[in-house]
Amino acid sequence: MSPPDNQFSAADSAMGYIYQARIGLLWALKRLKDGQDFVVSLETIDDVTFQTNGRPDELLQTKHHLTRPAALTDASSDLWKSLRVWFEGALGNTIPPQTQLYLLTTSSAGVGSAAAKLRQRDRDVGAALATLETTAQTSVSQENSSAYAAFLATPASERRAILERVVILDRTPTIEDLNDELKAELFWATERRHQDTFLQYFEGWWIRRVVTQLARINVGDRILGAELESQMSDLREQFKQDALPIADDLLNFSPDDAAIATHEDFPFVRQLELAKAGKRRIAAAVRDYYRAFEQRSRWLRQDLLMVGDLDTYERRLVQEWELVFEAVRDEIGNSAVDQAKESAARKVLEWAERTCIPIRPAVTEPFVTRGSLHILADDLRVGWHPEFRDRLAHLLESEAST
Repeated sequence: MSPPDNQFSAADSAMGYIYQARIGLLWALKRLKDGQDFVVSLETIDDVTFQTNGRPDELLQTKHHLTRPAALTDASSDLWKSLRVWFEGALGNTIPPQTQLYLLTTSSAGVGSAAAKLRQRDRDVGAALATLETTAQTSVSQENSSAYAAFLATPASERRAILERVVILDRTPTIEDLNDELKAELFWATERRHQDTFLQYFEGWWIRRVVTQLARINVGDRILGAELESQMSDLREQFKQDALPIADDLLNFSPDDAAIATHEDFPFVRQLELAKAGKRRIAAAVRDYYRAFEQRSRWLRQDLLMVGDLDTYERRLVQEWELVFEAVRDEIGNSAVDQAKESAARKVLEWAERTCIPIRPAVTEPFVTRGSLHILADDLRVGWHPEFRDRLAHLLESEAST
């Protein structure tokens, strides 16, 4: 049974927006490689707008078709929707006369069509103009009627001047095929074996930045080329031998009350309760536990970190913890009262919250150490209260029995 047409429409629409963002990234990377200063935005003057010195110099219309390879005919709605935007923009002076206008589409321009005559090579703008004028005057398409009106309302000499700036890039890569082109632009940024992962991190940042730009579009937010360059530089450093990349989404993660509640029976939370840690401290521990657990899992999945590396790191953490833990136990002695033991537990916990033991020399993000210590605390390999193993051993025994 075939899915209903509206499912195809929704998928096409969603893919279209993602495609627009990915095309914007690809063209931004090409500009970055050429050493150009620029500003880029989505859904401002056009689908993708590139500006230099405050003026738009390239506008991109993107058309992606998921379910059918639509033909770019002389009466194609994809073609005329783009022309309408550009002709109305020219008439309204929102598109300056020097701006280049690009239609990027996964469709194919038919042989001899107006779109084919507006490609980068073998252009014939005069013939394309004549074909489009005939189409606008004779076509009965209601969908294109507003575009035809905008086209014919433009003086003939100006029509040609606008079309001189129009470039049709048909048969462009699909949204999935863009991966290869994006990796080609990032080829120099990291080792070949890490290119897929590097692209995931970089594109993840780009999508989040695009969302911010769209959310702040009314206050004129735009994405600077310098931002891409800075992010590229930072990420490149994180992919060196002495570093590891840190995911932005994890840096921004904060647990809500429901997330904290789901962890309340975890051994590492019970350890915090033994130390009489406050609610905010427990919330911070849950945050760091999740961040470290998820980040370490990603490093393993992405082959950036081996299981043996993680084992070695955890042994280092346990060794450093032992020095602090045993020093505190010696300080309070064997006859300490409960209050002294709880105070000692908070002292060890404070060390865990403030210490930074990098998993690699350049990985100095604090949550990696803090969260990893809480992961160890969850297995009772480390703890805060002097008697944590005796008091919480039953938790691990009950987990083993189930």
